[in-house]
Amino acid sequence: MAPRQPGLPRAVLRWLQSLDLPACPRHCRRDFSNGYLVAEILARYFPAEIRSRACGTGSSLPTKLSNWARLQRFFAKHNLSVAQELIEGTIHCKPGAAERLVQDIYSLLTNRCIKSLQDREIDFTDYCYQTQLPMVARSTASKAIKNNIRLTEIMMEPSVTINRQKANAVINMHMRMRMQEREEDPRRFNIKRSFRHHTVYHLNCTTSSTNIASIPKEKAFAPSCKFFSHII
Repeated sequence: MAPRQPGLPRAVLRWLQSLDLPACPRHCRRDFSNGYLVAEILARYFPAEIRSRACGTGSSLPTKLSNWARLQRFFAKHNLSVAQELIEGTIHCKPGAAERLVQDIYSLLTNRCIKSLQDREIDFTDYCYQTQLPMVARSTASKAIKNNIRLTEIMMEPSVTINRQKANAVINMHMRMRMQEREEDPRRFNIKRSFRHHTVYHLNCTTSSTNIASIPKEKAFAPSCKFFSHII
């Protein structure tokens, strides 16, 4: 199941409706992937340079690449800074990429700032979505690779080395999540806590109800010799 991403802000939706586009975007990830609607938006602001329906409406990868190559030349000509990661994420229908791209174009064309974009990093993996799910519902390693690497990415870059690096990055992300799960719920994975972990846990429990600032550090943390004599 694809992760749900927050939709476009209300101001951006009103802006899109005011442009009288030939097609109303209902599914951003699908409707903006070929670049056709982006060209229609730009044609409203630059009618002399981009004629209406200048880009194809197909959904094949060659059509997408042709449309976006034309749009990128237009962006460079007018000094419109659109991140390459956003364009590639939109082409490959990555979660949240099209929404972020449309909001960036909205800011560039209207000179209006969207607060939610100021501190947001570009990350089109499903890591945040997976962390919101229960442990039993999270993806396996193979499913994580399928979710985060699209077929169009492999068609666009067929290099085995590059695709292996992408797969390794996804697996590393998956392994970090699994390690975090084991730390959060060791009983579920039948993991026995170490002696050091039990000691730290005991100290945390005993000091939580006491003001630790009033206890000398040597007495609070230095174990006695009698304590270790019983262990030995």
